[in-house]
Amino acid sequence: MNSVGLALVGIKRVFTTAAASLQVLRGVDLMVRPGEMVGLLGPSGAGKSTLLHIAGLLERADAGEVMIAGEACSTLSDVRRTALRRRAVGFVYQFHHLLPEFSALENVVLPQMIDGVSRGAAAKRATELLSAVGLAERLNHRPARLSGGEQQRVAIVRAMANRPKLILADEPTGNLDPATAGGVFDMLARLVKATELAALVATHNVELARRMDRIVMLKDGVLVEQARGSAA
Repeated sequence: MNSVGLALVGIKRVFTTAAASLQVLRGVDLMVRPGEMVGLLGPSGAGKSTLLHIAGLLERADAGEVMIAGEACSTLSDVRRTALRRRAVGFVYQFHHLLPEFSALENVVLPQMIDGVSRGAAAKRATELLSAVGLAERLNHRPARLSGGEQQRVAIVRAMANRPKLILADEPTGNLDPATAGGVFDMLARLVKATELAALVATHNVELARRMDRIVMLKDGVLVEQARGSAA
């Protein structure tokens, strides 16, 4: 399993209300290897975000196993899950969620310092990462002074700041115009390949999904592998 960035085995999730129980995930199996981008498609309400939350240890499955970089997670305590999530998982969302009172550089420095990296070392890595995605001239700009595409680039770099093994992205280009979305996706793809990350990317953008290594469709609680040409 060490050659697998993410493994999901038999993942089940049921939401129960006073009126009924809804089985959102019915036994999901998936492997994502280092350097691989997998597109996650599915209709709204199918459970894509729930699956990403379980894969990223933000939510517990009712059954099944999550393995990140070879480590089984189902029996870990909340403290251990938090530590593993901080060290091994990076999250990218549709809305960048940058801290508005901090500069681009500071937004990438902060997660490193929370993980115990010195400010100087964190600033050095943040500068290198932001420069690598074309933001060398924007280091000291706050989010309000950045374009939508620039803000999302900062968010992606922030997700990679602590050298994770796995990137989970939920509609990372969903708030961008098509041209900007393509550029941000290309940047993310280059970083995934260059750093040997495993990446699971939920999207409604079929054209972008077809540019990933594989596509899986979440429907009726299970994943089905899709040929790129048949994604819809």
